[in-house]
Amino acid sequence: GSEGCITYEAVNEAFRRAREKVGLRSPNHSPTVFSLGLLGTALQETTRILAERFHLSRDDVILGLPRINTLRTDIADFCPRSHRTDRTCKVTRYRRHDAGCNNLQHPTWGSAFLSFKRLLPPSYADGISELRANRAGFPLPNPRVVSAHVHRDEGPHDHAVSLMFAAWGQLMDHDLTFTAETKDPSDLREPNCCGSDRNHHPNCLPISIPPNDHFRLYKQNCMNMLRSLAGVRDDCRLGPRVQTNTATAYIDGNFLYGSNIRLADELRLLKGGRLKTLAAFSDLGLKDLMPLKLQFPDDGCIRSTPDIYCFLAGDNRANENMALAVLHTMLVRTHNRIASDLSDINPHWDDEKLYQETRHIVVGLVQHITYTEFLPMLLGKETVEKYELVPKSVGYWDGYDSNIDPTIPSAFVTAAFRFGHSLLPSLLERWSPNHVRIGAQRLSEVLKKPFDLYKPGWYDQYVMGLVNQVAQAMDDGVTQEVTNHLFQQPSRRFGMDLASINLQRAREHGVPGYNNYRHLCGLQPLPRWSLMLHTLPNTTVLRYQDIYDHPDDVDLWSAGEYQSDPCQAAEEHTIVLPVTVHKAVYTVSVPGRPIPLAMQRCSVHVFIFLRKHDSSARRQQKARTTENGGIHRREQGGGETSARDDEARAVRRDGGCKEGQGGENPRISCKSRVLPRLDLSYWRENPIQPPVQQQPPAGLDTDEESNSVEPPGPPAEGRSGHVRFPEDSFLFDFFKK
Repeated sequence: GSEGCITYEAVNEAFRRAREKVGLRSPNHSPTVFSLGLLGTALQETTRILAERFHLSRDDVILGLPRINTLRTDIADFCPRSHRTDRTCKVTRYRRHDAGCNNLQHPTWGSAFLSFKRLLPPSYADGISELRANRAGFPLPNPRVVSAHVHRDEGPHDHAVSLMFAAWGQLMDHDLTFTAETKDPSDLREPNCCGSDRNHHPNCLPISIPPNDHFRLYKQNCMNMLRSLAGVRDDCRLGPRVQTNTATAYIDGNFLYGSNIRLADELRLLKGGRLKTLAAFSDLGLKDLMPLKLQFPDDGCIRSTPDIYCFLAGDNRANENMALAVLHTMLVRTHNRIASDLSDINPHWDDEKLYQETRHIVVGLVQHITYTEFLPMLLGKETVEKYELVPKSVGYWDGYDSNIDPTIPSAFVTAAFRFGHSLLPSLLERWSPNHVRIGAQRLSEVLKKPFDLYKPGWYDQYVMGLVNQVAQAMDDGVTQEVTNHLFQQPSRRFGMDLASINLQRAREHGVPGYNNYRHLCGLQPLPRWSLMLHTLPNTTVLRYQDIYDHPDDVDLWSAGEYQSDPCQAAEEHTIVLPVTVHKAVYTVSVPGRPIPLAMQRCSVHVFIFLRKHDSSARRQQKARTTENGGIHRREQGGGETSARDDEARAVRRDGGCKEGQGGENPRISCKSRVLPRLDLSYWRENPIQPPVQQQPPAGLDTDEESNSVEPPGPPAEGRSGHVRFPEDSFLFDFFKK
């Protein structure tokens, strides 16, 4: 469909015009998320100019334009070094905070500030950037209408899964994804898209409130929303609009340590390898909290008075809800405890060595919990075993593949891993150390308001609440606390709508509809409403039929929330866990709780690619199979949780599950040896003897540290820096009720 040959001169001319239009004046060799957004907008406009001049088809834009070698055009002068595939890597010991050079052959893959990838071609109305439209080319239904009619607050509880399961899932989502947001660079506030000022930000994407919506009672006819910043591809290639992931694509704890060196240094105490903390309760003998967020204090925080602050963390979303704030606090305490223990074991280690080795261990803990406990509950035991997602208990895992790109797909961030929104309760409960419910807060009252942690003892109460409170069922129901009161300001009677935002976000990212992903995942598409009746609840299909013009128009997140496929029956996905209590072994059967098939297969794709591509995780897996490696395989979330609390007396081995009807998953004393601890004596290093020769990990030729590659042969016994975990794990003993 194209006319003529696109020359480098034509690209240069289009890029010049695009720069003038968007205001991109000069290259930025120390790019920020905002300068990348401006460059991404210029590249998007360049794509539009070329498409119009050469009459390019959608396929030409999607498949043809990205093949142009932009490094041979003027675009190369503006392309940041971090986005160039010809960057050079050097050998260093530790993984970079931005995950650059994790793969020596493909140094940009999985690194922070790169764009999300696609599982399917983007579905933009104009083929370049405009929101997804329906089959006829007209706008899709108002997302607020879909939210109000389909995602009602009608969901039942799931008495097998605790709220800790949902909390850890959100933590992992934040470890893997953080879409670059449109904000004012001067104060990090969101521009107002609902005011009377006609000069709105070009990224404004407000959601109109329908006339019969109860929000109209408060004279609210518009919900503020902005588009994600435009992203930049590898080598600054052209093509349809993409979005930036400011997090790394690896499970590397960047929510705790930051995804760039500047933030990482700001979080460090620079003494004893420790992270900064706030000794709020030192006079009471209670453990520290996270440090205060003093710069841009209103960014990600709803403050009622100017003298109260949220917390500083590797990810600003630590303040988004109380469950996240609790888990962040727990892991900061874990880091500092391990750093102190390593300092006692190796007093000759300096701050840098203690920090990096501790970070290495904590990242291994997070990976271990995620792969051995969280994913079997999320995807089902059969699935994780089929795709080798559970670390081996014996022998080496040799599945690393340097040719697999772990970059997170747009469908994962906008739909598949938003499954937890249906698990959210209306109340966040607080329980005593004796596991007695003592109170509850409305969920909306603790969103971006983590200030209850300043109350002595309340941290423990929320931890006990997470492991005792049941989650909502995984279905289409979403609590009104986030569909009517999300991030509600103190002076208002209404807030935002999370379901509407989910729908609008996927549309503006160009994510195709539900049927497209059914086909991609090997499922039969449902092109008629009558066929959809066999897969989704009848009431839901009837509601869709009233709102959407065609089944192909239905949004992925909306229909993907349903647990209704016949092969998804809980009894077909039962996890059998051996649990040792007082030297007796019991068989614990808990529901696998796999997410619906379309969501499941997208998630499986992501975690397979993460596991097979992370060279540092591969190296840690080999370390876990050494002679003394089994001691760390027994580490469990319950033990770690009880060790980070001030008053916890007993916890469940599996934190994501409640106690079964037959007494499975009972509470165990925090002093019991049934809950094992990480034995750091294997990190002891004799300063007299020469260090063990190692091939250091790979890294970028910059001032930052870099990611690890696999050293040849099995690691030496007692070699520092290798994570060895106990056979059983611990946090997700809190996941099952």
